[in-house]
Amino acid sequence: MLGGFLWCTGNVMTVPIIKCVGLSMGMLLWGLANLLMGWASGRFGLFHLKPEPVNIYWLNNLGAVIAAISGAAFAFIEPNTSEKELVIVDSNNINEEDVSQLSLVEHNQDQNIFDALPPLQKKIVGVGMAILAGILYGSNFDPPQYLIDNCDECSKDGMDYVFPHFCGIYITSTIYFLVYCIIKKNKPALPMEVAFPGFLSGSMWALADVCWFVANGSLSLVITFPTISIVPGVVASLWGILAFNEIRGRRNFYLFGFGFALTALSITCTIVSKEF
Repeated sequence: MLGGFLWCTGNVMTVPIIKCVGLSMGMLLWGLANLLMGWASGRFGLFHLKPEPVNIYWLNNLGAVIAAISGAAFAFIEPNTSEKELVIVDSNNINEEDVSQLSLVEHNQDQNIFDALPPLQKKIVGVGMAILAGILYGSNFDPPQYLIDNCDECSKDGMDYVFPHFCGIYITSTIYFLVYCIIKKNKPALPMEVAFPGFLSGSMWALADVCWFVANGSLSLVITFPTISIVPGVVASLWGILAFNEIRGRRNFYLFGFGFALTALSITCTIVSKEF
């Protein structure tokens, strides 16, 4: 259940991260922090885990360093995160009620604490939260892995830890939601149109997380984290560039290409260091 708490706490930060730095950059940064934290847990035996041996230590370490450099490249990207809503109306039919409604919408949008931040501060907050979320994501498998490595009476099958892990997520998310309702004075923003997409995305994630438990048992943390962690960032980047138009300009595309190339090289070094 502790692993579920760590994951859910990181997940709570995703909306502010996306508001501050965009979907593409946010997922890439927390994916890289996730990669490094999960890799370090298995490589060095953090939190009393059993260190997982590799055949070529210098190549494995080089892969981690390259991943960190690629994260720095992504941090220099300047995403387009402005979200001004354009409303087209017939000028002949505008009345005072319409004007007051539009003013109220604009006022409510300005009340968002993240949108109100200066650009530099907004970027710093977004990058910092993305890194923290990635660290929490990268350590969410450590509690069950600790039991597998150090408890003789505990099950060695990762699938036996899926249900308590999900229970931890459910309990933690419920507590966070109740706190949110209290802060909003029992007036939470709950758009009805996101109910089904939210359920669908949660189901997709649950299936993927079960597969990750299986992969951790079949391979090792030093292999699964470098391989799995970066793929969601790649998919999110494609959505952010092609669908949401978050990334613009030749300089930003060059930085993305450079970061992707380093990330691919990092994954290759890490996997080769273990298998050969």
